[in-house]
Amino acid sequence: MLNKLWHQIARLALILGLVSLIGLLLARAIVLLYARTRLFTVKDVASHRVAIVFGAGLRRDGTPTTVLADRVQTAATLYLEGKVEKLLMSGDNRFIYYNEPESMRRYALSLGVPDEAIVLDYAGRRTYDTCYRARHIFGVKSAILVTQGFHLPRALFLCNMLGVTAVGVSADLNDYRKISRTVWTTREWIATLAAIVDLLQHKPAQVLGKPEPIFLEKP
Repeated sequence: MLNKLWHQIARLALILGLVSLIGLLLARAIVLLYARTRLFTVKDVASHRVAIVFGAGLRRDGTPTTVLADRVQTAATLYLEGKVEKLLMSGDNRFIYYNEPESMRRYALSLGVPDEAIVLDYAGRRTYDTCYRARHIFGVKSAILVTQGFHLPRALFLCNMLGVTAVGVSADLNDYRKISRTVWTTREWIATLAAIVDLLQHKPAQVLGKPEPIFLEKP
């Protein structure tokens, strides 16, 4: 009796594992195919009014991690080469001593981007939040997304599904450690499936506020 029960539990676990794996594979395949024609280099991307820069963590001293610094540097290049007019820097600022957007701003200033070209979103805790707020708080209708290649497919899919017509530019400026790339890629498989579920079912509540359009519409 007990052996039969364990066999049934093992069989159920196997089925659930296979279903989960199929879900992960399918979700990732969908966003990869979706992003394939929307990826460009800094040189080749068409001009847009706004580039959205996604947060990626800070060091203990409050400076950007290598990954985040590469994103800001890529966005700064887009601005300095006349590809965009504004940089929307979106990150986490839930805690008083953790301020991704401000750190991104300071680094962009050091690269020659003028302060008036920088817009900060302090509630970009997740990719979903950043895309949603870009459209509904900052009035962004189209943009260049700036992040690493492993993250771009999900970011492109989410932003386009949430009302921001977006293309992407990779910020892979450094040879990141293999173990880091493996962790990021594995995380993306899980995050991608979660993103699709959010879009189709959960539709999580966002941290909103008063609209702050980057560009005022002409009357």
